[in-house]
Amino acid sequence: MGSTDLYLIGEALIGEGDELAHVDLMIGGKEGPVGMAFANGLVNLSKGHTPLLSVIRPNLPTKPSTLIVPKVTIQDMEDANKIFGPAQTAVAKAVADSVEEGVIPRDMVEKIVVVVSVFVHPAAKDYEKIYRYNYGATKLAIQRAFESFPDVDTVLYEKDRSTHPIMGFRVTKLWDPPYLQVALDLTDIDKVLSVVSQLPDSDHLILEAGTPLIKRYGIDVVGRLRENKPGIFIVADLKTLDTGNLEVRMTADASADAVVISGLAPVSTIEKSIKEAKKTGIYSAIDMLNVKDPIFVLKSLSMNPDVVEIHRAIDNESSEKERWDLIEKIKKEFSGILVGVAGGIRPENCQEALESGADILIAGRAITAAKDVEGAARKFLKVFKGEIDQFRIKTDF
Repeated sequence: MGSTDLYLIGEALIGEGDELAHVDLMIGGKEGPVGMAFANGLVNLSKGHTPLLSVIRPNLPTKPSTLIVPKVTIQDMEDANKIFGPAQTAVAKAVADSVEEGVIPRDMVEKIVVVVSVFVHPAAKDYEKIYRYNYGATKLAIQRAFESFPDVDTVLYEKDRSTHPIMGFRVTKLWDPPYLQVALDLTDIDKVLSVVSQLPDSDHLILEAGTPLIKRYGIDVVGRLRENKPGIFIVADLKTLDTGNLEVRMTADASADAVVISGLAPVSTIEKSIKEAKKTGIYSAIDMLNVKDPIFVLKSLSMNPDVVEIHRAIDNESSEKERWDLIEKIKKEFSGILVGVAGGIRPENCQEALESGADILIAGRAITAAKDVEGAARKFLKVFKGEIDQFRIKTDF
């Protein structure tokens, strides 16, 4: 690729505390879009975000020419000194060292430019840390730009396994089955919260706001559960039969991670629900309770749900047989769907369910009505594979 066609993007975060450095940058030819951005940035000034050339010291700009754009609004001369001093020099040195080390080809330095967006916190005080962190972040971002880091496989692998450190909470995804889903079908909120507080911490545990619970307290009960168990995956069992997009939107707004749609609903309702779930970033689950032919229902849809629940009704547990043979059929016909089983799931038969291919074991009274809630849940979890750490904060690879 010639310098004219060069258009590279790099990003890096290094450091800690108020001096933490976060760098975004573009590298490209002077005659291309990055060169145009460089020129526009240098002549179009904005209050508090004035771009400046990066210099190793006054009268010695780095090569290739580099433009620094402050991310944080400069309020006073104290803020300006941090940018025009340690940050400016750090970026310039990192660019020059990248040339010396061969990361930036030496024969391209007069043909390309670099645009670097720099974050310096207003509360940062330590100039040496500001310099060292911004130097390291710029150096790493340049290297990543030339390596086209990250590749798409890394992005797809990490997107559901990592979380942003500043968010303060995690968005859990179901990427490592099997899972134990505790169905909270109780109607006393105090009892529900007591059960939730006794459940063990596990990356393989899901909470279900059961239909009776939601009917009594409304969809906002999801928030009460989340306050008690932050970061856990929560399913809202609405068993939606109509107005699919509306009910799914309500579920997402209430901070649930998944919504349950009835398999008895019209195809149009199910499809609208799945589409809205995808739009809002939550999981769609179809409950096949009383559905005679789940395979037929799934084949009728133009898009697949994330989860299918093979559900035996509480009122029919003594007379209706388990339909776990459907698990293999569903997985064979529809790739990527997780299959949950509900109705009479106990520690004694959960191993059989897992061997039948179940990804999610949905248990209610076996846990919620137990004298030892934590112990009952652990009886299920002990048949699962080892724990995983979903709450990872990675600032490098």
